[in-house]
Amino acid sequence: MADTSSARAQILGGIRKALGSVEGSEDARKRLAVHPRNLVPARAQLQHADQVELFTRMATEVAATVERLPGLSDVPRAVAEYLAGLNLPAEIRVAPDADLDAIPWDQRPTLTVSKGRARDSDGASVTGAFAGVAETGSLMLLSGTERPTTLNFLPDTHIVVLKRSQVVGTMEDAWDRLRGLGVAGTMPRTVNFITGPSRTGDIEMRIELGAHGPRRLHILLVED
Repeated sequence: MADTSSARAQILGGIRKALGSVEGSEDARKRLAVHPRNLVPARAQLQHADQVELFTRMATEVAATVERLPGLSDVPRAVAEYLAGLNLPAEIRVAPDADLDAIPWDQRPTLTVSKGRARDSDGASVTGAFAGVAETGSLMLLSGTERPTTLNFLPDTHIVVLKRSQVVGTMEDAWDRLRGLGVAGTMPRTVNFITGPSRTGDIEMRIELGAHGPRRLHILLVED
């Protein structure tokens, strides 16, 4: 054990020496504080209304489905109709997220609603999202006690409630929004970017949905 620890220390020491003690350098501190951007494509540098349209188009192109809703009160009906249209059970596992508390699930008594992290038996989940990225049609989701990451990947059907104001142009914009929230230096344990349902082309070069996660991604884009 001592030999292993000594070897690890020597390797890490060599890396630090080669990097010239980057941790303590002024350039490194400036980069961490300023977050400079590289080249950002112009296609997402639009007015917000156009970013929302671009997000919808890009998400649809990667096999997600998008439904526009006037408000959170329309979510229970939209979820129930979506599941019924696919002949799926009217059962959902909902993230215990305070941002979803305003959804009046009791308006749809035929819908079985439970809250918490995903279980093996859960076929459909409902979560919020931190941001929608117009440039790629991606969703940015953060982990936490109110946002169990298992809900993003374990159920076969993932339904995401995204407010219109949460749509941003680029990933850089999404990261800027995250950095602007909380205390400097704090980050969620996990940040997931989800672009469409899970897929793979490994099997006979054919695209198969649901290989490593949900086979369906349905986004409820809500006016706020």
